[in-house]
Amino acid sequence: MAGITTLLAFAETVRHASFAGAAREMGLSASAVAKSVARLEAELGLRLLHRTTRQVSLTADGAELYERCRRIVDDMAALREEAQGARGAPRGTIRLNMPLVYGREVVVPRLAALTRRYPELSLDLSFSDRYVDLVREGLDGVVRIGTLADSGLVARRIGTQNMPLVASPAYLRRDGTPQHPDDLAAQECLAFRLPSSGRLRPWQFRQGERAIEFTPQARHVFDDGEALLQAAVLGMGLIQLPDYLVAAALKAKRVVEVLPVFRPAALPISLVLPSARQMTPRIRVLVEALAEPCSEPASRT
Repeated sequence: MAGITTLLAFAETVRHASFAGAAREMGLSASAVAKSVARLEAELGLRLLHRTTRQVSLTADGAELYERCRRIVDDMAALREEAQGARGAPRGTIRLNMPLVYGREVVVPRLAALTRRYPELSLDLSFSDRYVDLVREGLDGVVRIGTLADSGLVARRIGTQNMPLVASPAYLRRDGTPQHPDDLAAQECLAFRLPSSGRLRPWQFRQGERAIEFTPQARHVFDDGEALLQAAVLGMGLIQLPDYLVAAALKAKRVVEVLPVFRPAALPISLVLPSARQMTPRIRVLVEALAEPCSEPASRT
């Protein structure tokens, strides 16, 4: 029967997406870790990992086993760290995926402060606007924007995303200020192409309890939010963007908000974790660093 060291070798290989990374974490050689995982596969009669020259990834069977053994490994790590008095001094690597812009603008500054406070923490961060399977990719957590599907994972709300419609003062002087979403058809609208589907992202508005959706018939299309903001600053048209991206430009009056009374409801931003069981000190301080100052308990997604 597989022992805790074998399961740890498998779990760390998944977390680091390589035998070499797992070996560094465990203080072993890469060949020793690879052999340990191979013995586990032989014992179970299952192929757990797809192997390439650069990295490894989970098979379907591997993902199921990882979800189960990860809980054991995390519980053992938490108990070991707490027994060593590590509750106030978390250590180890945090592997986290997050959306591109929110990650750069909001998450990274918070994590920088966290690592200054706890110098034995290290970060392995990835940035993507695609949907990431945190279990299959061996992540400690993912940051997601929007309403979460029911997945059995655990989520902690860490913020909200508002979507103001903005334009430069020069543009509004030239083309006029719309008073209602119906007026936007006659305006120069800038569009964002969704990387996941290639479609243009619709603009969202709210009038009372009624949601309004408008897909701009745009002459100018971008696939980068910062470039869209720059285009708006330069007077090329109107754009709806996340508040954390346009905050500095709004404060400097390089752009102004348009149709503020029709601004849509804020979207939740959540830190999604794979398990609600024994939380290691490093994950506990991650949650504390990213969470909004509120008393909401973690919710099931």
